[in-house]
Amino acid sequence: MLKRFTNRLSVSTCRRSLLALLAFGLFTLPASPLQAQVTLPPVTIGAGLQTSFAHTDPDAGDSSDKFLLNSARLYVSGPVTEQIKFMFNTEYNGVTNNIGVLDAAARLEFNPKFNIWAGRLLPPSDRANLYGPYYAHHWATFSDGIQNGHPFVAAGRDNGVVWWGDFSKVKISAGAFDGSSATGKDDVIGAGRIQVDLWDEESGYYLNGTYYGDKDLLAFGVASQVQDGNTATTGDFLLEKKLGSGGVVSVESEYAYYNELGGYDSAYNRSQGAYVLGSFMFPNQIGIGKIEVLGKYGEAKFTRGKTLAAQPYVWKTTEINLNYVIKQFNARVMFFFKNNNFTAIKTDNWQGGVGLQIQM
Repeated sequence: MLKRFTNRLSVSTCRRSLLALLAFGLFTLPASPLQAQVTLPPVTIGAGLQTSFAHTDPDAGDSSDKFLLNSARLYVSGPVTEQIKFMFNTEYNGVTNNIGVLDAAARLEFNPKFNIWAGRLLPPSDRANLYGPYYAHHWATFSDGIQNGHPFVAAGRDNGVVWWGDFSKVKISAGAFDGSSATGKDDVIGAGRIQVDLWDEESGYYLNGTYYGDKDLLAFGVASQVQDGNTATTGDFLLEKKLGSGGVVSVESEYAYYNELGGYDSAYNRSQGAYVLGSFMFPNQIGIGKIEVLGKYGEAKFTRGKTLAAQPYVWKTTEINLNYVIKQFNARVMFFFKNNNFTAIKTDNWQGGVGLQIQM
Protein backbone atom coordinates (compact mmCIF):
# COMPACT_ATOMS: atom_id res chain seq x y z
CA MET A 1 0.00 0.00 0.00
CA LEU A 2 2.74 2.42 1.00
CA LYS A 3 4.75 1.45 -2.06
CA ARG A 4 1.73 2.05 -4.35
CA PHE A 5 1.16 5.47 -2.73
CA THR A 6 4.82 6.33 -3.12
CA ASN A 7 4.81 5.38 -6.80
CA ARG A 8 1.62 7.43 -7.36
CA LEU A 9 3.24 10.40 -5.61
CA SER A 10 6.37 10.06 -7.71
CA VAL A 11 4.34 9.99 -10.92
CA SER A 12 2.35 13.01 -9.81
CA THR A 13 5.50 14.87 -8.86
CA CYS A 14 7.10 14.01 -12.19
CA ARG A 15 4.04 15.24 -14.04
CA ARG A 16 4.05 18.53 -12.13
CA SER A 17 7.78 18.89 -12.74
CA LEU A 18 7.35 18.16 -16.45
CA LEU A 19 4.49 20.67 -16.75
CA ALA A 20 6.56 23.28 -14.94
CA LEU A 21 9.51 22.60 -17.24
CA LEU A 22 7.32 22.89 -20.33
CA ALA A 23 5.82 26.15 -19.09
CA PHE A 24 9.29 27.51 -18.37
CA GLY A 25 10.40 26.48 -21.84
CA LEU A 26 7.50 28.27 -23.50
CA PHE A 27 8.56 31.50 -21.88
CA THR A 28 12.29 31.10 -22.44
CA LEU A 29 12.56 29.54 -25.91
CA PRO A 30 13.36 32.10 -28.64
CA ALA A 31 10.41 33.17 -30.77
CA SER A 32 10.00 31.73 -34.23
CA PRO A 33 11.04 33.88 -37.20
CA LEU A 34 7.38 34.74 -37.82
CA GLN A 35 6.91 35.90 -34.23
CA ALA A 36 10.27 37.66 -33.76
CA GLN A 37 10.07 41.38 -33.14
CA VAL A 38 12.70 43.30 -35.12
CA THR A 39 13.97 46.43 -33.44
CA LEU A 40 13.93 49.17 -36.06
CA PRO A 41 15.85 52.42 -35.94
CA PRO A 42 13.81 55.37 -34.67
CA VAL A 43 12.22 57.99 -36.86
CA THR A 44 14.69 60.81 -37.46
CA ILE A 45 13.80 64.48 -37.59
CA GLY A 46 16.18 67.15 -38.83
CA ALA A 47 16.24 70.73 -40.03
CA GLY A 48 18.31 73.01 -42.23
CA LEU A 49 18.61 76.77 -42.58
CA GLN A 50 20.32 79.12 -45.02
CA THR A 51 20.27 82.85 -44.34
CA SER A 52 22.37 85.66 -45.77
CA PHE A 53 23.11 89.32 -46.22
CA ALA A 54 23.56 90.30 -49.88
CA HIS A 55 24.48 93.51 -51.67
CA THR A 56 23.38 93.47 -55.32
CA ASP A 57 24.60 96.06 -57.81
CA PRO A 58 23.25 96.01 -61.40
CA ASP A 59 24.87 98.04 -64.20
CA ALA A 60 21.53 99.74 -64.77
CA GLY A 61 19.30 100.68 -61.87
CA ASP A 62 19.71 100.98 -58.13
CA SER A 63 21.71 98.68 -55.91
CA SER A 64 20.09 96.88 -52.97
CA ASP A 65 21.06 95.56 -49.55
CA LYS A 66 18.97 92.72 -48.15
CA PHE A 67 18.92 90.37 -45.19
CA LEU A 68 17.47 87.17 -46.57
CA LEU A 69 16.00 83.96 -45.24
CA ASN A 70 17.01 81.98 -48.32
CA SER A 71 15.70 78.59 -47.28
CA ALA A 72 14.53 76.53 -44.31
CA ARG A 73 13.88 72.80 -44.40
CA LEU A 74 12.40 70.11 -42.18
CA TYR A 75 13.46 66.49 -42.71
CA VAL A 76 11.52 63.43 -41.53
CA SER A 77 12.46 59.83 -42.33
CA GLY A 78 12.03 56.44 -40.76
CA PRO A 79 11.61 52.72 -41.32
CA VAL A 80 8.40 50.75 -41.77
CA THR A 81 10.31 47.47 -41.95
CA GLU A 82 13.99 46.72 -42.38
CA GLN A 83 13.61 47.16 -46.14
CA ILE A 84 10.75 49.66 -46.45
CA LYS A 85 11.33 53.26 -45.43
CA PHE A 86 9.60 56.60 -45.77
CA MET A 87 10.96 60.09 -46.45
CA PHE A 88 9.13 63.41 -46.11
CA ASN A 89 10.89 66.77 -46.39
CA THR A 90 9.53 70.30 -46.65
CA GLU A 91 11.10 73.60 -47.65
CA TYR A 92 10.38 77.25 -46.98
CA ASN A 93 11.24 79.22 -50.12
CA GLY A 94 12.61 82.66 -49.29
CA VAL A 95 11.75 84.01 -52.77
CA THR A 96 8.06 83.06 -52.78
CA ASN A 97 7.56 83.02 -48.98
CA ASN A 98 5.81 79.65 -49.36
CA ILE A 99 6.27 76.28 -47.68
CA GLY A 100 6.00 73.27 -49.98
CA VAL A 101 6.63 69.55 -50.23
CA LEU A 102 10.25 68.94 -51.14
CA ASP A 103 10.40 65.12 -50.97
CA ALA A 104 7.67 62.58 -50.25
CA ALA A 105 8.84 59.11 -51.18
CA ALA A 106 8.49 55.45 -50.33
CA ARG A 107 11.94 53.82 -50.26
CA LEU A 108 12.18 50.09 -50.96
CA GLU A 109 15.80 49.26 -50.19
CA PHE A 110 16.41 45.54 -50.59
CA ASN A 111 20.19 45.59 -51.02
CA PRO A 112 22.85 48.00 -52.33
CA LYS A 113 22.24 46.84 -55.91
CA PHE A 114 18.44 47.02 -55.90
CA ASN A 115 16.57 50.00 -54.49
CA ILE A 116 13.29 51.53 -55.65
CA TRP A 117 12.07 54.96 -54.59
CA ALA A 118 8.63 56.25 -55.59
CA GLY A 119 6.79 59.53 -55.03
CA ARG A 120 8.36 62.99 -55.26
CA LEU A 121 12.14 62.81 -55.34
CA LEU A 122 15.31 63.81 -57.16
CA PRO A 123 15.45 62.14 -60.60
CA PRO A 124 18.68 60.84 -62.13
CA SER A 125 20.45 64.03 -63.18
CA ASP A 126 23.71 65.90 -62.71
CA ARG A 127 25.80 65.77 -59.54
CA ALA A 128 24.71 69.30 -58.69
CA ASN A 129 21.04 68.31 -58.46
CA LEU A 130 21.91 65.22 -56.43
CA TYR A 131 23.70 67.32 -53.81
CA GLY A 132 21.48 70.43 -53.82
CA PRO A 133 22.23 73.75 -52.10
CA TYR A 134 22.83 72.30 -48.62
CA TYR A 135 25.52 69.84 -49.74
CA ALA A 136 27.06 71.98 -52.45
CA HIS A 137 30.64 73.22 -52.20
CA HIS A 138 29.86 76.85 -53.07
CA TRP A 139 27.18 79.34 -52.07
CA ALA A 140 25.53 80.55 -55.31
CA THR A 141 24.18 77.22 -56.55
CA PHE A 142 21.90 76.96 -59.59
CA SER A 143 22.62 80.51 -60.77
CA ASP A 144 25.00 79.94 -63.69
CA GLY A 145 22.81 78.71 -66.57
CA ILE A 146 24.37 75.22 -66.30
CA GLN A 147 23.76 73.34 -63.04
CA ASN A 148 20.53 71.34 -62.94
CA GLY A 149 18.68 72.87 -65.85
CA HIS A 150 16.47 69.78 -66.00
CA PRO A 151 12.69 70.30 -65.78
CA PHE A 152 11.26 69.85 -62.30
CA VAL A 153 8.20 70.33 -60.09
CA ALA A 154 9.97 71.68 -57.00
CA ALA A 155 13.65 72.33 -56.24
CA GLY A 156 14.92 69.78 -58.76
CA ARG A 157 12.36 67.13 -57.75
CA ASP A 158 9.86 65.32 -59.99
CA ASN A 159 6.96 62.95 -59.37
CA GLY A 160 7.77 59.39 -60.41
CA VAL A 161 9.76 56.27 -59.65
CA VAL A 162 13.47 55.44 -59.79
CA TRP A 163 15.60 52.33 -59.46
CA TRP A 164 19.19 52.78 -58.32
CA GLY A 165 22.05 50.49 -57.40
CA ASP A 166 25.63 50.58 -56.17
CA PHE A 167 27.91 48.10 -57.92
CA SER A 168 31.19 48.59 -56.08
CA LYS A 169 32.63 51.66 -57.79
CA VAL A 170 29.86 52.01 -60.37
CA LYS A 171 26.54 53.72 -59.58
CA ILE A 172 23.54 53.35 -61.90
CA SER A 173 20.06 54.84 -61.70
CA ALA A 174 17.06 54.93 -64.05
CA GLY A 175 13.53 56.22 -63.68
CA ALA A 176 10.29 57.44 -65.20
CA PHE A 177 8.65 60.72 -64.19
CA ASP A 178 5.45 62.65 -64.78
CA GLY A 179 5.85 65.01 -67.70
CA SER A 180 2.66 67.03 -67.23
CA SER A 181 3.65 68.46 -63.85
CA ALA A 182 7.24 69.18 -64.92
CA THR A 183 6.88 70.51 -68.48
CA GLY A 184 3.14 70.71 -69.22
CA LYS A 185 3.41 67.84 -71.73
CA ASP A 186 1.73 64.50 -71.07
CA ASP A 187 4.67 62.39 -72.29
CA VAL A 188 6.62 60.58 -69.57
CA ILE A 189 10.15 61.81 -68.86
CA GLY A 190 12.75 59.05 -68.87
CA ALA A 191 15.92 59.64 -66.85
CA GLY A 192 19.17 57.76 -66.31
CA ARG A 193 22.61 58.26 -64.79
CA ILE A 194 25.87 56.29 -64.68
CA GLN A 195 28.77 57.21 -62.42
CA VAL A 196 32.22 55.67 -61.98
CA ASP A 197 34.33 56.26 -58.86
CA LEU A 198 37.97 55.45 -59.57
CA TRP A 199 39.19 56.08 -56.01
CA ASP A 200 36.91 55.97 -52.95
CA GLU A 201 33.30 54.88 -53.37
CA GLU A 202 30.23 57.05 -52.81
CA SER A 203 27.44 54.88 -51.45
CA GLY A 204 23.75 55.74 -51.58
CA TYR A 205 21.63 57.72 -54.01
CA TYR A 206 22.53 61.23 -52.91
CA LEU A 207 25.90 62.86 -53.61
CA ASN A 208 28.01 65.68 -52.16
CA GLY A 209 29.76 68.59 -53.78
CA THR A 210 32.68 67.97 -51.41
CA TYR A 211 33.64 65.62 -48.61
CA TYR A 212 36.02 68.07 -46.94
CA GLY A 213 38.81 65.48 -47.03
CA ASP A 214 36.83 62.51 -45.68
CA LYS A 215 37.17 60.83 -49.10
CA ASP A 216 39.70 60.84 -51.92
CA LEU A 217 37.57 61.07 -55.03
CA LEU A 218 38.02 60.79 -58.76
CA ALA A 219 34.48 60.48 -60.10
CA PHE A 220 32.93 60.77 -63.56
CA GLY A 221 29.18 60.87 -64.21
CA VAL A 222 26.86 61.19 -67.22
CA ALA A 223 23.11 61.71 -67.07
CA SER A 224 20.31 62.25 -69.55
CA GLN A 225 16.60 62.94 -69.52
CA VAL A 226 14.33 62.40 -72.53
CA GLN A 227 10.76 63.47 -73.29
CA ASP A 228 9.22 62.98 -76.73
CA GLY A 229 12.62 63.17 -78.43
CA ASN A 230 13.76 66.27 -76.51
CA THR A 231 16.81 65.83 -74.30
CA ALA A 232 18.74 67.28 -71.37
CA THR A 233 22.22 65.77 -71.10
CA THR A 234 25.05 66.44 -68.65
CA GLY A 235 28.51 65.16 -67.82
CA ASP A 236 30.18 65.90 -64.47
CA PHE A 237 33.53 65.39 -62.80
CA LEU A 238 34.83 65.63 -59.25
CA LEU A 239 38.40 65.25 -58.02
CA GLU A 240 39.13 65.68 -54.32
CA LYS A 241 42.32 64.80 -52.48
CA LYS A 242 43.54 65.22 -48.93
CA LEU A 243 47.18 66.24 -49.05
CA GLY A 244 49.95 65.05 -46.76
CA SER A 245 49.95 68.43 -45.05
CA GLY A 246 46.29 67.97 -44.08
CA GLY A 247 44.97 70.46 -46.61
CA VAL A 248 42.25 69.46 -49.07
CA VAL A 249 42.22 70.31 -52.79
CA SER A 250 39.08 69.90 -54.90
CA VAL A 251 38.16 70.35 -58.57
CA GLU A 252 34.59 70.04 -59.85
CA SER A 253 33.32 70.52 -63.40
CA GLU A 254 30.22 69.98 -65.51
CA TYR A 255 29.08 70.26 -69.11
CA ALA A 256 25.36 70.58 -69.88
CA TYR A 257 23.36 70.51 -73.13
CA TYR A 258 19.64 71.31 -73.00
CA ASN A 259 17.94 70.56 -76.29
CA GLU A 260 14.27 71.62 -76.05
CA LEU A 261 14.05 70.10 -72.56
CA GLY A 262 14.82 72.21 -69.51
CA GLY A 263 17.32 75.05 -69.53
CA TYR A 264 17.44 78.30 -67.57
CA ASP A 265 15.69 80.64 -70.02
CA SER A 266 12.17 79.71 -71.16
CA ALA A 267 12.52 81.96 -74.22
CA TYR A 268 15.15 79.60 -75.67
CA ASN A 269 14.82 76.02 -76.85
CA ARG A 270 18.51 75.22 -76.76
CA SER A 271 21.39 76.10 -74.44
CA GLN A 272 24.71 74.59 -73.49
CA GLY A 273 27.59 75.44 -71.22
CA ALA A 274 30.21 74.35 -68.73
CA TYR A 275 31.79 75.41 -65.47
CA VAL A 276 34.90 74.57 -63.47
CA LEU A 277 35.29 74.99 -59.72
CA GLY A 278 38.47 74.75 -57.68
CA SER A 279 39.08 75.02 -53.94
CA PHE A 280 41.68 74.57 -51.22
CA MET A 281 40.97 74.10 -47.51
CA PHE A 282 43.87 74.97 -45.24
CA PRO A 283 44.92 72.28 -42.74
CA ASN A 284 45.25 74.41 -39.61
CA GLN A 285 42.20 75.03 -37.49
CA ILE A 286 41.52 78.63 -36.58
CA GLY A 287 39.19 78.90 -33.62
CA ILE A 288 36.40 76.38 -34.15
CA GLY A 289 36.78 75.98 -37.92
CA LYS A 290 39.00 75.89 -40.99
CA ILE A 291 39.47 78.40 -43.78
CA GLU A 292 38.69 77.47 -47.39
CA VAL A 293 39.15 79.50 -50.57
CA LEU A 294 37.06 78.65 -53.66
CA GLY A 295 36.68 79.95 -57.18
CA LYS A 296 34.19 79.03 -59.93
CA TYR A 297 33.83 80.13 -63.55
CA GLY A 298 30.93 79.23 -65.83
CA GLU A 299 29.86 80.05 -69.36
CA ALA A 300 26.43 79.23 -70.84
CA LYS A 301 25.29 79.90 -74.43
CA PHE A 302 21.62 80.38 -75.38
CA THR A 303 21.49 79.74 -79.10
CA ARG A 304 17.95 78.93 -80.29
CA GLY A 305 15.24 81.41 -79.36
CA LYS A 306 11.57 80.56 -79.60
CA THR A 307 10.97 83.85 -81.44
CA LEU A 308 13.03 85.96 -83.87
CA ALA A 309 13.36 88.62 -81.18
CA ALA A 310 15.20 86.20 -78.88
CA GLN A 311 18.74 86.76 -80.16
CA PRO A 312 21.53 84.42 -79.03
CA TYR A 313 23.58 85.47 -76.01
CA VAL A 314 26.28 84.22 -73.63
CA TRP A 315 26.02 84.27 -69.83
CA LYS A 316 29.34 84.29 -67.96
CA THR A 317 29.55 83.84 -64.20
CA THR A 318 32.50 84.26 -61.85
CA GLU A 319 32.17 83.32 -58.19
CA ILE A 320 34.65 83.60 -55.33
CA ASN A 321 34.03 82.18 -51.83
CA LEU A 322 35.95 82.53 -48.58
CA ASN A 323 34.46 79.86 -46.34
CA TYR A 324 34.77 79.20 -42.63
CA VAL A 325 33.98 75.50 -42.23
CA ILE A 326 32.99 74.70 -38.65
CA LYS A 327 31.21 71.33 -38.95
CA GLN A 328 31.16 70.63 -42.65
CA PHE A 329 27.57 70.98 -43.99
CA ASN A 330 26.07 71.36 -40.53
CA ALA A 331 27.76 74.65 -39.67
CA ARG A 332 29.59 76.91 -42.12
CA VAL A 333 29.89 80.62 -42.89
CA MET A 334 30.45 81.55 -46.56
CA PHE A 335 31.61 84.98 -47.73
CA PHE A 336 30.71 85.23 -51.42
CA PHE A 337 31.19 87.40 -54.49
CA LYS A 338 29.49 86.64 -57.81
CA ASN A 339 29.65 88.52 -61.10
CA ASN A 340 27.13 88.00 -63.94
CA ASN A 341 28.05 89.16 -67.43
CA PHE A 342 25.67 88.94 -70.43
CA THR A 343 26.59 89.64 -74.05
CA ALA A 344 22.97 90.63 -74.82
CA ILE A 345 19.37 90.58 -73.58
CA LYS A 346 20.06 90.86 -69.83
CA THR A 347 21.79 93.40 -67.59
CA ASP A 348 25.18 92.75 -66.02
CA ASN A 349 25.31 92.71 -62.23
CA TRP A 350 27.40 91.63 -59.29
CA GLN A 351 26.54 90.48 -55.79
CA GLY A 352 28.54 90.16 -52.60
CA GLY A 353 27.69 89.17 -49.08
CA VAL A 354 27.87 86.52 -46.40
CA GLY A 355 25.78 83.37 -45.94
CA LEU A 356 25.23 81.15 -42.91
CA GLN A 357 24.20 77.50 -43.09
CA ILE A 358 23.09 75.43 -40.10
CA GLN A 359 21.77 71.84 -40.10
CA MET A 360 20.87 69.34 -37.44
